[in-house]
Amino acid sequence: MPDHLAPHRGAAAPTVQDVAAAAGVSPMTVSRVLNGGPNVRPQKIQAVLDAAAALGYRRNENARSIRPGQRTGLLGVIITNVANPYYAQVQLGVEEIVSSDGMRLLVGNSGEDVHRERALVNDFIGRKVDGLIVVPAGGDVAHLRAATAVGIPLALASRQVDGVDADVVLVDDEGGARDGTAHLLAEGHRRIAFLGNRSSVFTSRRRQQGFERAHAEAGVAFDPILLRAGQNDDATAHDVTLELLALDEPPTAIFSANNRNTVGALRALSERRDLAESLRIVAFDDFELSSLVPFALSVIEHDPRELGRTAARMVMARLHSTVDSVAQTIELPTHFRP
Repeated sequence: MPDHLAPHRGAAAPTVQDVAAAAGVSPMTVSRVLNGGPNVRPQKIQAVLDAAAALGYRRNENARSIRPGQRTGLLGVIITNVANPYYAQVQLGVEEIVSSDGMRLLVGNSGEDVHRERALVNDFIGRKVDGLIVVPAGGDVAHLRAATAVGIPLALASRQVDGVDADVVLVDDEGGARDGTAHLLAEGHRRIAFLGNRSSVFTSRRRQQGFERAHAEAGVAFDPILLRAGQNDDATAHDVTLELLALDEPPTAIFSANNRNTVGALRALSERRDLAESLRIVAFDDFELSSLVPFALSVIEHDPRELGRTAARMVMARLHSTVDSVAQTIELPTHFRP
C-alpha cells in the first residue's frame, strides 16, 4: 500500500481532509461522494472510496442516525446472473423482509464481472442506499471495503470473499455436494461426471470439494476427464455434456453443481435418448418443473428465498443497531430429495 494511504495506527481518527489529501481531491468532493451527491466523475468517486477504505475513515454514526428523515429507504441488491431464476427467488426473499419496513430495492446485474460490480456499488452509494446485498463476483474487493468503511451495512449472499468485514449468508455447498455424490456412489456408480462453474467461483469450488470428499471417503478414485468446471450457462453445459456422453467410457451418472448446468445436461440427454434412460443425475439447486423431468433425477435443494430473507435481516439489523459490530456468517442447510 502506498505510504500516503497507510492506515492511521495509534493516531487520531482520519478526517475528511485526510481522505481528500489521499485521494487528490478537495474536501468538498469527499463530502459529496460520501453523501451521495451528484455530478462527481466515476474516477473521483473510486479514488475517494479507496482512500476512505485504506485510511479506515468512518463517518460519525451519531451524525447519520437512522431517523426516517435521513434515510432514503433504498436497498441496493447486486446479483451475478439476472437470467437465472434462482436469483429472482433470492430477490423475492429480500423484498419480503424490507418491504415491511417501507424500503424499495435497486437491483443490478454484475454478470460475474467485478468491474461492473464496482460500478454498480459506486452508483448505488451515489444514490444514497441505506444498505447493500451483494452476490460477489470475486477478485478485487476494494469497492466493497469502501462501502463498509463509509458506514453502509453490507451483506454478502451465497458467496464469501476475503478482506471484507461484512455479514455473510451461505448455503452448505460442500456438505450438500458430498451427500449427493455419496448417494450416487452408494448406488454403485463409479464414473460420475462433475458439471460446475469455473473453480474461481466460490460456490462451485466448495461443491467440487464436496464431490471430491465423497469419493475420498468411499475410497473411490474419480477420472479427471469427467470433471468439467467452467460452464456458466446452460448452452455451454449442453455442449460439455454431449462431449462426456461421446467418450469411449461415458459417465453412468452426473453430479451437476447448479441449475444452469443441470438444464444444459438435460437438454443434451434429450438428444441422446440411447443413454438417457440409464444415466443417473443429481442436481444441486432446484429448478422449475424438476419433478416432471423424465430422467432419473434427484435434487439437492435449499430455499433461495430464505437466503434472500436472511441477507435482508442482516442488513436491517445493522440499520436498526440491533446487533454488535462483529460480522456474522450464517450457513443454511440443504436437503437431498430422491
